[in-house]
Amino acid sequence: MTDSTAADTRTQESVFAFLADPAIHPEVHRIDTHAATVFLEGDRALKIKRAVRFPYLDYSTLEKRKAACDEEIRINRPFAPQIYHRVVPITRNADGSLEIDGKGTPVEFAIEMTRFDERRTIDHLAEAGPLDPELVDAVADAIAASHLNAPPAPAEAWIASILSIIEGNTTAFRTAACFSTNEVDDLDEASRSALSRVRELLERRGRQGCVRRCHGDLHLANIVLIDHRPVLFDAIEFDPEIASIDVLYDLAFAMMDCIRYDRHAAACALLNRYLSATPSENLDALAALPLFLSLRAAIRANVMLARQGRNSGDTTDAMQSARAYFEIARLAIHPPAPALVAIGGLSGTGKSILARSLAPAVMPLPGAVVLRTDVLRKQHFQVRETDRLPASAYQPEITEQIYEILLQRASRILSQGHSVVVDAVFARESERAAIRDAARKLDIRFVGLFLEADLATRLSRVGRRAGDASDATPEIAGLQEKYEIGAVDWTVIDASGTPEQTLIQSQRWINPDEPARRLQ
Repeated sequence: MTDSTAADTRTQESVFAFLADPAIHPEVHRIDTHAATVFLEGDRALKIKRAVRFPYLDYSTLEKRKAACDEEIRINRPFAPQIYHRVVPITRNADGSLEIDGKGTPVEFAIEMTRFDERRTIDHLAEAGPLDPELVDAVADAIAASHLNAPPAPAEAWIASILSIIEGNTTAFRTAACFSTNEVDDLDEASRSALSRVRELLERRGRQGCVRRCHGDLHLANIVLIDHRPVLFDAIEFDPEIASIDVLYDLAFAMMDCIRYDRHAAACALLNRYLSATPSENLDALAALPLFLSLRAAIRANVMLARQGRNSGDTTDAMQSARAYFEIARLAIHPPAPALVAIGGLSGTGKSILARSLAPAVMPLPGAVVLRTDVLRKQHFQVRETDRLPASAYQPEITEQIYEILLQRASRILSQGHSVVVDAVFARESERAAIRDAARKLDIRFVGLFLEADLATRLSRVGRRAGDASDATPEIAGLQEKYEIGAVDWTVIDASGTPEQTLIQSQRWINPDEPARRLQ
């Protein structure tokens, strides 16, 4: 520590003592991190950069801390204008007393923010129980919107940094007693190999404008629910290169963190919603997801190790978290072969519910991409999912086009090494044969499930639908009884019971060696 840094630290301690003084601030709550200290009082939060210098950031002087505060406001206000307000000085008066935004000489600077309910950050919600599907969709939409508004960035530095990240993680893991040499070697070698395989893909993504100045730190603790809407906050401000990344790498942090909290359904739903809201080029980048998820988990494991090193007290939680993230990193970097799961059946048999429920269990992480003909048809006609289409949109020639789009998109995703669950009626033998052939051409495992339920059950379910992409009505569902289904060489599932019963029956055919259960 230099003399100037030591002096800054001493000055900061006096500022911290002032802000934490119960005689002046009787209800203040202090939170310390490695690079900042936050003081919470009433509906206001004051965040001060600590006088520290690390390899990746330098807050060692007052001028640098002021610049970092200004940059944090500039970067984060677009994400969270309701949280971030301004930079305020902590001033010293002539008599030596300190004041917030006074007339004296500035001795420190703070970011003034609106305090939010810390219990409403998504990590707390995920820890408490399964995340509401509508909330997950809203989070995905917020992330997609942030990427749409983010400026493009050069890709060269981002791609070049990946090997350094791998090397840095490996170095940290080799000094940790909780990881064996073989485990560390395995993760290191697999990560390097994955980077080599996808390097050209990442370079192409850079040319396509998919590398942008993103949030950069989208773990679930940096997303908070305010007025029933997810708000992204605490984006990286100290180094634009760290946040100038592929948009899918930005998304991967949130998906990986969902997996860490055992919220696999949320992780899978995040991916599916994001893909539906962003350009189709992202479908051609799914081959990079194993590396992206693994890197995010490994970085988080490294952070937990560093946290353990800073704390002199009980380090059990930090070690356990580091181990859990490390295991996710290893799991993600060794993706199994993809599969194509086709779910057919007449309207009201529960295809879409089953598809969403099965997808998280169809590896690789974070689960399969779900393709639904009802949604593809709406996209084809450029209308919202819940807009009703005229009967002309369901002419046989149009339906043939939609099934062809389904086949092409499924093949596109499977070729990236990622699994697909397709959801369509598949009333014709030719349609069922075509989707099976698509898997055969790619030498992909195929599972065909055909759901059946009695007419009364189907009519009841269709009649209760609201806000759904399907245009089927009870009348249409009744007319489907006349369809010539032909020979069904898929596994027939009795779907007349509850969705849970249908799921349990179906899972036996997806993962026969694992116990059937709904992933949360």
